Amino acid sequence: MRWDPVQYARFGDERGRPFLDLLARVGATAPRRVVDLGCGTGELTMRVAERWPEARIEGVDASAEMIARAAPCARVSFAVGDARDFHADGVDVLLSNAMLQWVPDHGPLLARWARELPAGGWLAVQVPANFDAPSHRLMRELADTPRWRPRLGGVLRHADAVASPIAYLELLSAAGMRVEAWQTEYIHVLEGPDPVLEWVRGTGLRPVLAVLDAEAADAFEAEYAAALREAYPARAVGTVFPFRRTFLVAVKPAA
Repeated sequence: MRWDPVQYARFGDERGRPFLDLLARVGATAPRRVVDLGCGTGELTMRVAERWPEARIEGVDASAEMIARAAPCARVSFAVGDARDFHADGVDVLLSNAMLQWVPDHGPLLARWARELPAGGWLAVQVPANFDAPSHRLMRELADTPRWRPRLGGVLRHADAVASPIAYLELLSAAGMRVEAWQTEYIHVLEGPDPVLEWVRGTGLRPVLAVLDAEAADAFEAEYAAALREAYPARAVGTVFPFRRTFLVAVKPAA
């Protein structure tokens, strides 16, 4: 699946806010090595460098298109890599923002990272928790219609792409972490025609666009956009788009 950095950045402020909320809850004071898994184009990784000016910062993303637009500097490096191959040994702060929902069955991966982190190490994770929202539900329902099922069956993720906050809390607690877990629903106000479609074009719709040719993609989007306009009508203030997210911040107690 190819990513489009320009499309993703169309809502950069809205997508960046959860990362900053996550970062604010990490209590590390003087980490030496900080890793941002799923760093995208790296703009938010630079905020990590501002937070800890003495640390060595590493950004890792599975998308070569995203990493190609990142701008490394003296303390910040970027690399293409698969989160499933990453090991947390020697990492003082491990960040994962809006990435693990793309990794099937990522619970064991989280538990491994928790075990690998050194005493005093921090793990901070944010994942979308809106897979039952109209934006995602309508996409799945359309993909499952007779017209589209032969081409899109099994392509889209379902609500079980992420776990509940309590399930994550129990998982990381069992791995020896002290855990804080919560959810926040952001009420975004989007501008322009079909803004929710534009939003999902940068994220959740990518698997559909990856398997359909241009003509079929246009046809799918036309049907989907009509359903989105009904679910998210334009209002006087703009198009209101609620988006719930799950946050986990965990620290490994000192021995």
